[in-house]
Amino acid sequence: MSDASRAGGSGPQGAGPVSRAGGVIRRMTARDKEEEHRASTPLELFFDLCFVVAVAQAGSRLVHAVGEGRPGHGTLGYLTVFFAIWWAWMNFSWFASAYDTDDVPYRVTTLVQIVGVLMLAAGVPRAFDSGDFRLVAIGYAVMRLALVTQWLRAGIAQRGGARVTAFRYAIGVTVCQVGWMILLLPHGAPPVWAFVVMAAAELVVPPLAETAEATSWHPGHIAERYGLFTIIVLGESVSAATVAVQSAADEHGAFGSLAPVAAGGLLLVFAAWWIYFAVPIEEHLVSSRVAFAWGYGHFAVYTSAAAIGAGLEIAVEQGAGDIDVSTRGAAAAVALPAAVFLFAVWLLHSRRHKRGLAQQTVLPGAALVVAACSFTGAHAVLWVGIVCASAVAVSSFLEVRSRGARSGG
Repeated sequence: MSDASRAGGSGPQGAGPVSRAGGVIRRMTARDKEEEHRASTPLELFFDLCFVVAVAQAGSRLVHAVGEGRPGHGTLGYLTVFFAIWWAWMNFSWFASAYDTDDVPYRVTTLVQIVGVLMLAAGVPRAFDSGDFRLVAIGYAVMRLALVTQWLRAGIAQRGGARVTAFRYAIGVTVCQVGWMILLLPHGAPPVWAFVVMAAAELVVPPLAETAEATSWHPGHIAERYGLFTIIVLGESVSAATVAVQSAADEHGAFGSLAPVAAGGLLLVFAAWWIYFAVPIEEHLVSSRVAFAWGYGHFAVYTSAAAIGAGLEIAVEQGAGDIDVSTRGAAAAVALPAAVFLFAVWLLHSRRHKRGLAQQTVLPGAALVVAACSFTGAHAVLWVGIVCASAVAVSSFLEVRSRGARSGG
């Protein structure tokens, strides 16, 4: 593959690949949806990496809230903050899949969006501790308004329905951003009902915008982008659990008693990775309607995967006696998000490749058993890991047997 192709760019359909090297100003034409070898760019990977800070902050504050005896408050704050993180990342990723020119204005605008990510991350502790979302709102505004300039630039360069779509995105994002500013800046935190209304408004912008003409997002590229962010979130879970075990061992010499938590946590994260990447998904992203539903559904995948890390940290701190949380509460902090992850991945990915009742029931059944592990006492995390690993083994066995039956072996 040539360097130009590896860079990932193409001109209008039929024009062939073009260079996307930074350092020049290019016309922001739509990329070819049928382009081969579309891959994530170094700028996209850098953008993802900066989101790790925000994800880590959200998970850390969830742990603190649960440790202070405020699990309801912590869960609500976690979901609201994670919505801002996820939605900003998702909008950037879909735009980049259709219009990434990789020139100087595009790079600078993306770096401005990264500044917004870091501002949002810096505001997470204040949002959790005192309900003051103003810094989060400002960081979110920086990310979103930078995206508006990208859509305006795309609209100026397009013709016909593509221009209408781009300008609809710019208008919709701007209107939503004004709504957030009205809600958040004067008072710091909106009522729950107002947040739900504004979040719903954000979610309807893409389907409404693309009624004029669908953007040229690339199924393989989008599937890769979502997979990479899944790895980042799971990696944050591993990091959080490792730091928690290290702290407990250093302060209390309690590594031996925490070994079941560490072993169960590793089994859980390894199984989560295996289950998510067991089957390809891009071939099923055949339309914007299907792809949007799949993309929106990843809110459950990402929030549950990140919450697994927070839950493992809670389980470690509870085992070391550092927080006043019951054994069942610590178990539920791991088991419930793990169950949500298993069911969400089955709903979005796995069920499309499963054949027969036995294959289709493995992950939903495992999700139920994992949730029930909340009642298994001090070794709940280990049991969760064993159940998830067993689900991988059973799924793999059934798949091999099914292939053998289809081939007549």
